[in-house]
Amino acid sequence: MFTGIVSELGSVTTARPSGGGAAITIAAPQTCIGLTVGDSIAVNGVCLTAVGFGDGRFTVEAVSETLQRTNLGELSEGSVVDLERPVAAAGGRFDGHVVQGHVDGVGTVRSIESEGTSKRIRITAPGALAQYLVEKGSVTVDGVSLTITAVSAVADPDPWFEVVLIPHTLDVTVLGVRAAGDRVNLEVDILAKYVERLMEARG
Repeated sequence: MFTGIVSELGSVTTARPSGGGAAITIAAPQTCIGLTVGDSIAVNGVCLTAVGFGDGRFTVEAVSETLQRTNLGELSEGSVVDLERPVAAAGGRFDGHVVQGHVDGVGTVRSIESEGTSKRIRITAPGALAQYLVEKGSVTVDGVSLTITAVSAVADPDPWFEVVLIPHTLDVTVLGVRAAGDRVNLEVDILAKYVERLMEARG
């Protein structure tokens, strides 16, 4: 979770193609303080995952979906970028989104397609959860906070959503070994459920 308050101006040292996406290394001494692999960092407002760091620099990976929808594909050596770490929380930082650990239902992996070194996964969801799934919204799959890249219509008789996983996520979570037909735990964004409840109360 971010606030939109830029904490440091970073300088791109390298931006190279990587598995259909891009690996971007940014010099940012302040942002690197306390940084660990797997942490979230907003780069020009885009939430990315740190996959490496050292010597006052960190590296993030952007999948093709991100490059197509943002200006990150235009970055090159010397580009200047806005940086923000997640909101500080008790004992750490607020990476990902609000996850309660209260599973709302079970989905099924419908398909997995490789996009370079990343993977696009389509997951069917219980009909009762379809209304809480929105493009660019958050969802938790087997405990992993992810961003939805595509979603079916709410009225679809067999609702689904898609996520794109970077190599780091594939390497360090169970999602890297999931296959078509596997069942996965789903938790939708609690904020969406609160909004629905408030609308009911006002209706």
